[in-house]
Amino acid sequence: MNTKTLEGRKSIPDHPIVSQAEWLEARKGLLTKEKEFTRLRDRLSQERRELPWVKVEKEYAFDGPKGKEPLADLFEGRSQLVVYHFMFDPSWQEGCPSCSFWADNFNGIGVHLNHRDVTMVAISRAPLEKLEAFKKRMGWSFKWLSSFNNDFNCDYHVSFTEEALQKEVYYNYGSRKTDSPELPGTSVFYKDEHGNVFHTYSSYSRGIDMLNTAYHYLDLVPKGRDEAGLEFTQAWVRYHDKYEN
Repeated sequence: MNTKTLEGRKSIPDHPIVSQAEWLEARKGLLTKEKEFTRLRDRLSQERRELPWVKVEKEYAFDGPKGKEPLADLFEGRSQLVVYHFMFDPSWQEGCPSCSFWADNFNGIGVHLNHRDVTMVAISRAPLEKLEAFKKRMGWSFKWLSSFNNDFNCDYHVSFTEEALQKEVYYNYGSRKTDSPELPGTSVFYKDEHGNVFHTYSSYSRGIDMLNTAYHYLDLVPKGRDEAGLEFTQAWVRYHDKYEN
């Protein structure tokens, strides 16, 4: 195990210690910035909702618990659909550990989203039997479908063929090199009263941080995410049944 995974037990040296009055003054100064950030986030969210849409003309059928399910059926009678692009290549025996970290936040939110006219699902390229086995192991209840037999993942720029990996791939709205056939993201769709489906939004890379509740809690504590110096950012992350203590 990377020794950095144990560094959460180390103390924070030489941090300023002040009186309650001095702390309160500093806290109020930060509160001003937090409120401005909240207002900025609200404006950004509004701009996100105002983006133009693209009609989805291509037909996609996914392998799910009910058999073949077209994209339009994934809405389950609602008008809004959020898809988490879960990294799970068909050749892998387990899903991505980082995506699993994200997915640990999904179980309880479905009913709340449903009551705001939103359905949320995860989609991966791995065959359904692999998804179902891993889902059972992890104790997840959210709906998870396979795009093994369609181009959905490639069309939304989260999966890449061996040929594509020989050069730069298109990801997060730009070109980059990667040796991974899978990268993370989320996409949003809207279905109108006539059954037309529109792609409204996609986000990738750190753009999906907002979907990870655990990270938001870590951002509150003195050590933060505590990832500086790791071999890579989430080197500390394990499947929730694989932590050693």
